Formats: sequence, C-alpha cells, structure tokens
Amino acid sequence: MLIRERIEKAAESLTSGERKLAAAILSDYPFSGLTPIQELARHSEVSAPSISRFVTKIGLDGYQDFQRELMNELRQGMRSPLELHAPGRPVEGGYLKDFIAKSTSQMAMAADAITEDQFTQICALLSDPKRRIYVLGGRISDTIARHLTFHLRMIRKDVIHLSDNPEVWPEHLLQMRAGDILYLVDFRRYQRTLERLARLAQGQNARIVLMTDKWISPIARHAHEVLPVPIDSGTLWDTYSAALAVTEAIVTRIAEQDWEQARARMQAWEALRPTSQDDPK
Repeated sequence: MLIRERIEKAAESLTSGERKLAAAILSDYPFSGLTPIQELARHSEVSAPSISRFVTKIGLDGYQDFQRELMNELRQGMRSPLELHAPGRPVEGGYLKDFIAKSTSQMAMAADAITEDQFTQICALLSDPKRRIYVLGGRISDTIARHLTFHLRMIRKDVIHLSDNPEVWPEHLLQMRAGDILYLVDFRRYQRTLERLARLAQGQNARIVLMTDKWISPIARHAHEVLPVPIDSGTLWDTYSAALAVTEAIVTRIAEQDWEQARARMQAWEALRPTSQDDPK
C-alpha cells in the first residue's frame, strides 16, 4: 500500500495536529517525506515525536521505515519495461481475454481513484471559454494528450497542443494568461522537461492539471489538480486503457453539458473539413 493510501485510510482517526502533518506530506508528495524529520516538523508545525507517532499510526515501524517506503515508490515510478517484465506471469484462460479483463479492472480502479467532485471540477476548467487550454504529454503518454486535444478542439476554441520541442515553449509561455490551463500527461518514467514546463507555466499563473499514475509524477508539486490513474498491467508494458477511458469521459461530459454550443462548433468544423470530392482527379 502506498503511503498516500495509508494516510487516506487513516484519515478519520487523525487528530487535528496529525491532519496538519498529513496535509504537509501530501502537499509535496512524496518529496516532503524524504526530508529529515526535524525539517518536516518545522514545515508542518508539529513536533518530531508527533511525526513518529503518526507514522506508527499508519502502520509503519518508524520514520526510517516511512522514508524507505517513499523511496521504493519513487523507484517504482522509474521502472522501465525491461524491469517490469515478469516471465511466467500466470494467465487465466486465453491471453487476450486475460489481458482485457485486467484492463477492465484498471478502468474500474480509475473510477474509484478520482472523485466525482474532482472530475466535475476538471471538466469545468477545461470547458471555461475564458481559459486557453495547453496540452502535452510525455514520450509515449502524449498519445493520450493528443486524444484530449483532438476532441476538445472540435467542441471549443483556444486549445493548443504544444510541441515536444522545448525550444518552442517560450512563445506559448509568453502567451499564457493567469488562469489558463496547462494539461500534462506524465506516467513513469517521468520526464524532467515536462516538470520544468509546469514550473515555468506556474510562474505565468497558469493552472496545472496533471494526469499521472499512482506513483505520482514530480509535476504534482506544481499542479492544482492531479488525476491519478492505474497503469500497471502486470506485463512489460504499462496500460493506458484507464487513462484513455478517463480522457473520453472528460471530453464527452464537456460536450454534453453544453451540447448546443458543442454542436454548433462541430457543424462548423465538419463544414470546413476536406471531403473526397476535394481530392484532385
């Protein structure tokens, strides 16, 4: 169980001081918990003994054990396909049926990991016509980001998919207004360039929305909203099935909540699309 999950599980039994400590840990998770205990005590305004009692309360053997668990989470977030491959993985029934069953399970887990209130809030941010939307993903996860960009462009204006070339970013950063949205998709192995982009966009007062995995990209320290989706398929490749399902739920919700506006833009979009009759003979 992740440290974050341990804290959430114990939430109802925490004292006011422990809730303050939990908030400090989760505000810059997992990095806040990797500092010396005295530094965390100063940051959270609780005593070092209170921290020791807290980590015991969430089922760990002390602050060193707490930090070992956090370090292991970080290592899990950096694992490559070569490390993920597990020869002899048991398959239940046919391979295709087994794989799809696991992907279905991941999608169900995503529905539990993201609250309906958070989902509604993110849809509201992405549908707000006063905000420009900037989107980018990582080396592989940009496929999810592009899926979001394509559908958002069809139902609203001011949606920009950023180039993966950092040399192009300054132009867009200079155009960002306070309240604009930078939507980033970053799964393990996390990309440092995306974290830098998030930090720079935060400096422009943009709001960062992050889709990531349960190990949490470092971008989370800059993010206003974090969408954690399960990606671990038990094979050498992480699965993006849940990420795609959440993305499609977002764009569908946005289109349906203001269907008249979405329909008008989609009709205009379709009228301008090239058709087979436009092809040269």
